[in-house]
Amino acid sequence: MLSRVAESIYWMARYIERAENTARYIDVSLNMSLDAPIAFSDQWQPLISITGNLDIFQTTYAQADRESVIQFLALDPENPSSILSCLRTARENARSIREAISADTWEQVNRFYLMVSSPNASRRIKESPGIFFADVKRYSQLIAGVADATTSHGEGWHFMQLGRLIERADNTSRLLDVKYYLLLPSVEEVGGAVDDMEWSILLRSATALAMYRRRFGEITPDNVVDFLLLDPEFPRSVFFCIEHAEVSVHAITGTPPGSFRNPVERGVGQLRSELAYAQVHDIITAGLHEFLDNFQGQLNHVGDAISETFFGWRSQSQAQSQSAVSVGAGGQA
Repeated sequence: MLSRVAESIYWMARYIERAENTARYIDVSLNMSLDAPIAFSDQWQPLISITGNLDIFQTTYAQADRESVIQFLALDPENPSSILSCLRTARENARSIREAISADTWEQVNRFYLMVSSPNASRRIKESPGIFFADVKRYSQLIAGVADATTSHGEGWHFMQLGRLIERADNTSRLLDVKYYLLLPSVEEVGGAVDDMEWSILLRSATALAMYRRRFGEITPDNVVDFLLLDPEFPRSVFFCIEHAEVSVHAITGTPPGSFRNPVERGVGQLRSELAYAQVHDIITAGLHEFLDNFQGQLNHVGDAISETFFGWRSQSQAQSQSAVSVGAGGQA
């Protein structure tokens, strides 16, 4: 497969996944503000800070209130990580490699972009934000399902999986960081008593509540962190994503599992090993934010290695550091 084609497939998948997860960030804050409006009245600026775009935001908006933050994260064309910008770039990547993806996949990517770029999108967000962001999540999941069912599971499919899983691992870690940033801002408070309602909001935002209850039953902070970070079976957990990303990396390279021949295999293998042997109690005691910050930094290096190893150059948008808590966000311009 040409590196140009592989790169476009990889970033198409990452940008679609990023759009979905941006919708999840907003959904978390919307639900928190509805259920506890006084306690979370100052939640919107931290959301911008966590996504790493505060400088861009401050050049256009006077204050970080609900309306301006949602507009910035959802539909602002000047924000390279807004849902609209992500889908515009994903669609352009898909258009340039239509011969390498199924016609059904291209059709759904195009429909997704048209839905978000519609002149009615801003009105829909104001009138029914929950429905609009649910549609964003649904379209992303539909594209993943269509691609899985209509694309040969060869090298191109594994690049699609790799992009989706790397982005999802990053964004699940961010959802956890959003929670702690808003509710437990100091290391001393980590592990304290937190209202079950707020943790259930986080689980619902990750589409994890039903599976969590099936495994743990009662909602506790430690178990929520354990489930979203270290669960080996839940498809949005960080460990699940990294473990399956490693499978796709080895499928692409042909290197036997358990060994490495390039920086990508080494970096992903190290992350998987660290997560496989991690204990949630140790993570929370040492500081969840610090653990996630370190993880996102390592994931950033993996993203750099993917571009350099498989695509032969550093993508322009790797300079767009998406996060104040460090993340590999890059993408094609």
